Amino acid sequence: MNRLLRQVGARGFALGVGFAALVALVSPSAAETLANPVAQLDGLDKITGRLTTFDVYVGETVQFGSLQITPRACYTRPATETQRTSVFLEIDQVSLKGTISRIFTGWMFADSPALNALDHPVYDVWLLNCKQSSDVPPPDQR
Repeated sequence: MNRLLRQVGARGFALGVGFAALVALVSPSAAETLANPVAQLDGLDKITGRLTTFDVYVGETVQFGSLQITPRACYTRPATETQRTSVFLEIDQVSLKGTISRIFTGWMFADSPALNALDHPVYDVWLLNCKQSSDVPPPDQR
């Protein structure tokens, strides 16, 4: 009886390993990410209720109210993959005295804006999309 259990166990293990190898061959590999030079963001001024959509080049800093927003990376996936659009942002606040303090550093995700959101009493900022080009000229051509 013990010998029979060992044989069935060995066969089950071999079947499991074979099935895992087959799944690895059939399933897609890790999705490729595409770096984009432009982040398309939405900004909401909660006091006035004004919603602004703006393009920012990676490495460029733009002013939105009292915030200075700098995207450091903006990634999408190929159109054939499940879309996961993400941006790494640094957001600073400029005080009335002119001092600058970092209030946000991290990843934001277009499909889950509340996952890692900017927590600010006056402004909301979230990612809409990452793009390869923009109607706004690059900072070095202005």
